[in-house]
Amino acid sequence: MRSRGAPRKYPEELKERATRMAIGARRDPATRAGSIARIADQLGVHREVLRTWVRQGRDRQR
Repeated sequence: MRSRGAPRKYPEELKERATRMAIGARRDPATRAGSIARIADQLGVHREVLRTWVRQGRDRQR
């Protein structure tokens, strides 16, 4: 019997939404400062998790 690994803490829909919001906020100089922390706090996501998602999202776009 194979292990499936740890269950995901955050739903995929939340990950996609948070990533889109953060990338969009970082593009605008008026909202860039503190955007990761602000969006993570609003959505109840750990800041470092969101930072990782944004980095992965940028890497996929390249």
